[in-house]
Amino acid sequence: MTRKKKTFSAALPKIVLYTSLLLFAFLFLMPMYVMLVNSVKPLEEIQSGGMMFLPQTWTFEPWFKAWSTAQIGVEPTGLRPYFWNSILMVVPAVTVSTLLGAVNGYVLTQWVFRGHKIIFLMMLGAVFIPHQIILIPMARMLGFFGLAGTIPGLVVVHTLYGIGFTTLFFRNYYVAFPSDLMKAAKVDGAGLFRIFFWIMLPASTPIIIVTVIWQFTNIWNDFLFGVSFADYDSFPMTVALNNLVNSSTGVKEYNVHFAGAFIAAVPTLLIYIFAGRYFVRGLMGGSVKG
Repeated sequence: MTRKKKTFSAALPKIVLYTSLLLFAFLFLMPMYVMLVNSVKPLEEIQSGGMMFLPQTWTFEPWFKAWSTAQIGVEPTGLRPYFWNSILMVVPAVTVSTLLGAVNGYVLTQWVFRGHKIIFLMMLGAVFIPHQIILIPMARMLGFFGLAGTIPGLVVVHTLYGIGFTTLFFRNYYVAFPSDLMKAAKVDGAGLFRIFFWIMLPASTPIIIVTVIWQFTNIWNDFLFGVSFADYDSFPMTVALNNLVNSSTGVKEYNVHFAGAFIAAVPTLLIYIFAGRYFVRGLMGGSVKG
């Protein structure tokens, strides 16, 4: 009996831990379950109060309607053109901000000059600037360069706002980089940027993955910049989804709204499913020093 008590006492912390994890997983996945289940139901089943139950009649019509025929604004366009707007916005913004962050992080750790710490602190301060503060100056800048209401304008906005984050990530990663390797490259005659492109950048895969996931998630899910700096033809996915939900007149098509919300969430969901483990590894890779 005593042995059983000791065994139970030893296993109790694990039981509490796994029970808590299952509870939190249930609470986290419940909204996704509600979205997915109701997106494949006829509207009548939702209206009858069966929101939490599996469909009696399965249908993918809400998905097709949300993607290509739902009315968003004046004409029935669906989410498809706005999905591609988000792709055209996210890919260059993530690419450019990641590359600039890598260059900034490398220069701030390997090129010691007067005021380099002040410059880093100023760039770090950009991380804590709220979105709302830069709306008016950014709108004036985009108007001056003729980029207001365009996808390239959104690319510029997200690139500039993301440089502070990407610089922070790469700077902390490069501070922990072995200095002996750098010295050996300098002895062999490699210059500053040759070391960057041939040594540092190929060894930066973990932090590149972290930066890409971070930037992709933030830019794809952004609503404020999209609704402030885009027009009807250049709206990103989040703004179009909001318009889809608010454009319904009369009967609310909840099944179409759920399908649209899931379509908008799919890219970031796939990113974390296939690259989530690398995100944690990359964060740990830059946490040794700095």
